[in-house]
Amino acid sequence: MKLPFTGGCLCGAVRYECSSEPVRQAHCFCTDCQKAGGTQMSTNVIVPKDSLRVTKGKPAQYVGTGDSGKKIIRFFCSGCGSPLWSEPELIAELRIVKAGSLDDSSWVKPETAIYLDSAPPWSAIPQGVTTFAKARPR
Repeated sequence: MKLPFTGGCLCGAVRYECSSEPVRQAHCFCTDCQKAGGTQMSTNVIVPKDSLRVTKGKPAQYVGTGDSGKKIIRFFCSGCGSPLWSEPELIAELRIVKAGSLDDSSWVKPETAIYLDSAPPWSAIPQGVTTFAKARPR
């Protein structure tokens, strides 16, 4: 991985860059990630909040509630709908970047998979990662 790493939406209207290495990398099978991405899971790169900055455009936001009862703000492109990152109130110091929005995701190697209890029965569970039925313990 080369810093800063960059990414953006499908149509190019929103771009971002991150100046920090990830704190963690994980697959998430929660139903919110399934609905937001239209897939079985979301592959995520978790970074310090202050290290991610928008370099072009302005992402739209959707505010939801996680199973903790706290807010989760999901950022996406209002033009093409691409999910970009999330900001959970529960871990306000971090941003959860969607690996599919990275310009180069070849370096992404998730070490955990969370919310396996929510995985659809047809899911392909990644091998070689630590799994959790719900959220990863803090």
